[in-house]
Amino acid sequence: MDLDDVVAIDVHTHAEVSASGHGSLSPELLAASADHFRVRGHRQPTIPETAAYYRERRMVAVVFTVDAEHATGHPPIPDEEVARACAEHADVLIPFASVDPWRGRAGVRAARRLVEEHGVRGFKFHPSLQGFAPDDRLAYPLYEVIQELGVPALFHTGQTGIGAGVRGGGGIRLRHSDPMLVDDVAVDFPDLRIILAHPSFPWQDEALAVATHKPHVHIDLSGWSPRYFPPRLVRYANTLLQDKVLFGSDYPVITPDRWLADFAELDIKPEVRSKILKDNAARLLGLGGD
Repeated sequence: MDLDDVVAIDVHTHAEVSASGHGSLSPELLAASADHFRVRGHRQPTIPETAAYYRERRMVAVVFTVDAEHATGHPPIPDEEVARACAEHADVLIPFASVDPWRGRAGVRAARRLVEEHGVRGFKFHPSLQGFAPDDRLAYPLYEVIQELGVPALFHTGQTGIGAGVRGGGGIRLRHSDPMLVDDVAVDFPDLRIILAHPSFPWQDEALAVATHKPHVHIDLSGWSPRYFPPRLVRYANTLLQDKVLFGSDYPVITPDRWLADFAELDIKPEVRSKILKDNAARLLGLGGD
């Protein structure tokens, strides 16, 4: 990809449906998420359709699904399929994978294979959905291999729309997505590049503290319209964390069109705006200019 022609890099988009029509979530959890984001009835794009969408806008997108089969019983979209589809649209799509930490040694082997044989460029964790605390030692062998491979680990943080309004929250425990739990990971794996996904309600100050304190911890701004960003998050993005904050939309539930329109209304310095939209992600993902 030619970064000079790229308008923005969206580090947070979802593969919600496989080529066979298999969804990334159970119907119950998918409906809860749709209600939370007020997008009930929206059509789930295929990965090629996502590529066309971002190509039209001259943007690059990181794409992933979530493997939470241990906690939910719902089989994930195969990471290999995501990687293969992204490879067919490598001008606009970057594949991340999701390996359930509960898979143990098999998950560690899969992570290595996904990077070395399938071109995966990072890994997505959703602790609440996957049913584990980020500082649980069960995940440490997986972090170790991800750190060795030199690719980022992206952690969902804060509240989630998945399971919202379902009896018992669909069994999803919000406390697993406290960013302070990722602080232990940043200490124990000091060379692991970490992304804290989303404004981390109700732990926004904690996320800012971790990202300020730990050199390799970043924050993506996905999942919220910028008009609702907490003022302190905007202030830190404009100053102390200007080199560590990343554009992310949460497509398809939030489109980059809406996100960017609202972001344009924020009081962000021009030189910082370009960092957030593209430069920080390009550096973090090791993207070249070809």
